[in-house]
Order: sequence, then C-alpha cells, then structure tokens
Amino acid sequence: MTSDAAAWIYILASDRNGTLYVGVTTSLRHRIHQHKTGSVPGFTSTYGVTKLVYAEPYAEISQAIQRERNLKHWSRAWKLALIEKDNPAWVDLSGDLHLIE
Repeated sequence: MTSDAAAWIYILASDRNGTLYVGVTTSLRHRIHQHKTGSVPGFTSTYGVTKLVYAEPYAEISQAIQRERNLKHWSRAWKLALIEKDNPAWVDLSGDLHLIE
C-alpha cells in the first residue's frame, strides 16, 4: 500500500460492520499510527475505531478533501459496499504501512 501519493482518504472501523470513520491525511502511516495509539483524543480513540479497512491515494490534497466530503455524505450501506469491494474479509490494512513512531 505504499505510494507516492500526496494525500489519502481512509476508512477505519472498530470491527467488521462496526463503527466507521472517514478521514483524510497527507501521511497515512503517521495518521494511522496516531489512531492506533490513541495519541490524539477524539472520536476514534473514544470508540476504539482503529482498524484500517480502506484507503485511496490522491495526487493532490484538494482531490482527497473533496472525496472525503463526498464519502461522509454517502449512506452507510454504500460505505460498506466500498470497503467490501476491495477488502471483503475486512483485513486490517495497516500492517502494509510498517507503522513506526
């Protein structure tokens, strides 16, 4: 899942079909590390939403921000279908990032 992307949108889940979180970042590895360690207080640390189940790279941050806004307006069913299209087993994709501090 490594790429020269300038930005990423990502979806985290607490578990299969659990609580979802849609985010955008310029450093996927760093941001997922923050979610996993709970180092930034907020929704994901409160609800244990730490499993990376979907990510899309973008060449420009403006594209990623627009995609994040669009996804946040999607129905839950559409988000689940998006995840299951590429990740039907809901595998935590963060292992591919080689998370380090």
